[in-house]
Amino acid sequence: RLAIGSALAGVPQVLCLDEPTTDLDPVGKTGIFSLLRKFRTQSQLTKDAGPATSVIIEHETEEAVHADRIIVLDQGRLVADGTPEQILPQVAMFEQFGLMPLPFCAYFSRLGFPAQGCPLTLTEAEPFFHRAGLSLEEACVKDLTARDIERSLTYGNEVIRTAGLGQSYGRREILKGIDLCIREREFIAVLGANGSGKTTLVKHLNGLLRPKQGRVFLSGKDASGLSIFEMGQAVGYVFQNPDQQIFCDTVYEEVAYGLKLLDMSALEAATRVREALEAVGLSGCEAEDPFSLTKGQRQRVAVASVLALKPQVLILDEPTTGLDHKDQRRMMELVKSLNESGRTIVMITHAMWVVAEYAHRVVLIRDGQVAADGRVREIFADEAKLALAEVSPPQITRLGNRLGATALSVDELLYCTRRQEEQG
Repeated sequence: RLAIGSALAGVPQVLCLDEPTTDLDPVGKTGIFSLLRKFRTQSQLTKDAGPATSVIIEHETEEAVHADRIIVLDQGRLVADGTPEQILPQVAMFEQFGLMPLPFCAYFSRLGFPAQGCPLTLTEAEPFFHRAGLSLEEACVKDLTARDIERSLTYGNEVIRTAGLGQSYGRREILKGIDLCIREREFIAVLGANGSGKTTLVKHLNGLLRPKQGRVFLSGKDASGLSIFEMGQAVGYVFQNPDQQIFCDTVYEEVAYGLKLLDMSALEAATRVREALEAVGLSGCEAEDPFSLTKGQRQRVAVASVLALKPQVLILDEPTTGLDHKDQRRMMELVKSLNESGRTIVMITHAMWVVAEYAHRVVLIRDGQVAADGRVREIFADEAKLALAEVSPPQITRLGNRLGATALSVDELLYCTRRQEEQG
């Protein structure tokens, strides 16, 4: 926001922004695009200028709805150029080039509706649904909730617990009496506005920070008596920016680095490195310089370096930041497979579609306190409570809420949808 303000101070006629909403919470993203709409008629920002142009590089199709014009590039080649109404309904094109289709367009397209006239916003989608003679099957809606409950029965014993966890910087309270219980095989998303205390909270779970008040327990044992290395073996941490975590000359050395601190044979260390690289899909890259890899590949190197230590719990801070949709999917499918193999996942993210499609539970943080804690469907159904924490659910979930079913993906809403002729 400060960078955009600095650029606007020069009263430019053209403003270019490269993914300006990366790392921002949903409400922050809305604020940026609201500001840019004002920039188009600069008289709202300054008395000395006329209309101006914004050129925005963006991966999020939901944000593209607000543009006047959309340009799609692939390998340096122009593949589409037109208005949102012309471009966004082209679901097949988005999928062909590894982009995320607009959820409304994907939903109605898969129901067989033509691209022309496809609703792009929530205010358009709800009446379109009813005019099309669609409805939701109550039995299917109940089945989704039953599946959530059934999955929660598979969780194991407590692996992390916080009791009255508090943290402050000077006189400013960052965390205020956090009580959490995290169990084996859970997949938890920690949500909240920028500055709400999310990262501060999760850094206590592996010893990067120590509480000023309260306690942290690992598998029932008070963590105050454990070293940061002991905690790090049990609870791995993957930073938001992998470049802050990578410092070795080769991928092999990077993944093997933490193992050097353990008392193990060279053979066992080599086996762990091989298994970790296989898990993240980087076998054959052992001799590569990590910084010659793509951002998505470097992110996977960081994950592999943590996996080699075989932690019970894996913490990921914004694992999809800065990645295109194809790499976001690849990263999240990796995390999903790790969870299905028995690891507990704790993830911070502002990508609500990632939460909806992958997480099992949401811990909502507001002003350093737990504002809500429950299954994803339960939390995403309460949009008013989410809004107080400056969070909003994905587009398709908001539509489902309006229709009476908190669907977490296009697939789920399709599963619950019935055409008029099917009801007869």
